[in-house]
Amino acid sequence: MIATGIVGIALAAGAIYQLVGARRSRRLYVPPGRMIDVAGERLHLVCAGHGGPPVLFEAGIGASSLSWTAVMRDTAGFTRACAYDRAGLGWSEPARSPRTVEHMLCELRGVLAAATEGKPAVLVGHSFGAFLSLVYASRYPGDVAALVLVDPPSEWRTMTPRQSRMLWGAIQLSRFGAVLARVGVVRASLALLTGGAPGVPRRFARVFGPTTARTLEHLVGEVRKLPADVHPIVQAQWCQPKCFRSMAAHLGALRETAAAAAESKVRDIPLVVVSAGHHPADVLAEHRDIARLSPLGRHIVAANSGHWVQLDQPDLVVSAIRDVINMPAARA
Repeated sequence: MIATGIVGIALAAGAIYQLVGARRSRRLYVPPGRMIDVAGERLHLVCAGHGGPPVLFEAGIGASSLSWTAVMRDTAGFTRACAYDRAGLGWSEPARSPRTVEHMLCELRGVLAAATEGKPAVLVGHSFGAFLSLVYASRYPGDVAALVLVDPPSEWRTMTPRQSRMLWGAIQLSRFGAVLARVGVVRASLALLTGGAPGVPRRFARVFGPTTARTLEHLVGEVRKLPADVHPIVQAQWCQPKCFRSMAAHLGALRETAAAAAESKVRDIPLVVVSAGHHPADVLAEHRDIARLSPLGRHIVAANSGHWVQLDQPDLVVSAIRDVINMPAARA
């Protein structure tokens, strides 16, 4: 009875800590863009710069518009650059509909209409976002001036039993993360990690398992690659249960999205596939095959990058965007 009471008090205290922290974050980190209504969802869209063709950034599976901060700032120097948060991520409100390919494409089409005023755009997608961008270009070729696909996860286009198990585990971990966020564990862990006390989150592993601690540490490591002024904003976003729930929902859509990408065709548009340098030869070959979907396709290897090329080598991604914009086919 005493132990149960202590646990109850700890959970209540954690929930209050989370509530107070969430309210403070909402005051400090207001959306930099505007909220738009698209396909029944309330999404956050941010734009900067002028010129054309416009560029729209599509983030990775659990990432937000902030993952493009460095690239977007530089791209806005020579054209209109926009990024958005898919439902449940970043500043966007939680999804009201299932994360199916059709609904995400419908949302993307609405975002493009709001961001580009009907002009064909350069779609720049990272990872899961690269798949979505490729499928969109296949379905709505008239909306797309060019494609830049940053490290598409081509190994997921054909799901193996091992990958299915990994995916199931990642979905469960994300759902568990939402529970931890609701009672303040994620907020406390990230605060301790970023405050220089990594040993304390590792102690949580004794209760919640080593995978949870490793996931938190990896998340902080990736965030630290972003511009310093963005660090506390991303941290605040990932303290929200909705981000973990959205992550689980998007992971649940990976199989369908990867299959749709494998069947996609693109017209004669400029296409650049940027690969992370750590990939083995077979993955690089798959990326070259994706680049060959267009006669105007090109394959680039970011030799000094991991999966998050836009964080490790943002200049290379900006250069790829500039190159496709300057091609006559992108301005037709």
